[in-house]
Amino acid sequence: MKLPKAACPRCARPIAAGPVSGRLSKGRIWRHDDPGVPRIPGEPLVSCPGSLEIVEMPRPGQQLEFDVPETAPDETAVHDEELSMALF
Repeated sequence: MKLPKAACPRCARPIAAGPVSGRLSKGRIWRHDDPGVPRIPGEPLVSCPGSLEIVEMPRPGQQLEFDVPETAPDETAVHDEELSMALF
């Protein structure tokens, strides 16, 4: 499943946004690191102030997409016509 990306209102980076219950055109930005704060080993992570804010979704009503690979029909599969037979 892929979540749509929306621009963070603080850092303007494209971040995944999850749906908000009861509001089809709104989404909540996922938590992400602040791009201006360098990561120091052993120190706590610093989230961007725009994390978890509610934003407009890029495509209202189509928040979730399922990434299903298209498969070619199996030509060796038995078709329904071959399985049907006269009963009387």
